[in-house]
Amino acid sequence: MKRNHYLFVSLFLLAAGTLGGCSSKEATSATGDQVILVGTQNDYPPFAFADDNNELTGYDIEVVKAIDEKLDGYEFEFVAVPWDSMFLALESNKIQAIADQVAKTPERQAKYLFTDESYFAAETVIAVKSGREDIQTVEDLEGKAVGALAGDSYTLLLEEYNETAKTPIDLKYSESGNPSEILQDVQNGRVDAYVNDPIMIDAVLEKNDLGVEIVGQPLVNDDMGIVLKNGEQGEELKALVDPILEQLKQDGTLAKLSNKWTGGEYIPE
Repeated sequence: MKRNHYLFVSLFLLAAGTLGGCSSKEATSATGDQVILVGTQNDYPPFAFADDNNELTGYDIEVVKAIDEKLDGYEFEFVAVPWDSMFLALESNKIQAIADQVAKTPERQAKYLFTDESYFAAETVIAVKSGREDIQTVEDLEGKAVGALAGDSYTLLLEEYNETAKTPIDLKYSESGNPSEILQDVQNGRVDAYVNDPIMIDAVLEKNDLGVEIVGQPLVNDDMGIVLKNGEQGEELKALVDPILEQLKQDGTLAKLSNKWTGGEYIPE
């Protein structure tokens, strides 16, 4: 079995040029493997977050590690990147892949390279202050203040809704880029609601003991894929990673990891 080293690299090192100026073909590990820098958030439990030892962990992290165990010639190292900088880091080659619950939307697939195989099936729900009864559907959000993160699939859904809405949703874009802070804003009444993944929401609510609850039915369902840097190396990696993801799905590894981190099997068919 190949020897793996997992590195938690802070973004300021990339910005300073320590790693940002070299391609992964130029970066090799001690074993001679090509290093692929994988961007992910450090505050999106239970998928990608920093634990008490400040090490990245979570479902997405362990999926990538499971892929790396079966992939010779490459070594994955994790880079903590804020969501609003994630795709810019990919485009500028500061990272060569993203594993961060990225939904495979048509717009993103037209611009970025996704694995054909998805590794998680996510829902989109509405969260409001506990006891609030006037919001159940996306139509109920019209004219109300809703917390948002620029560029994520949940915000894009609401932005698209606003294009035809009689009364647009008042999207309040977070400066911190931190979902837990938006959920605190929901509890404190600074915004009326937040739209995101129910598993992440439940994890944050439990950790922070917030008076927020999920209401109504899921708005949409999305399949999540690994995003790779466009180009020859990305295409090469995609051809190698897709069969491994399929294998991890068939042998039950993804289901096992999903149960471990989310309490259920949310694996695309």
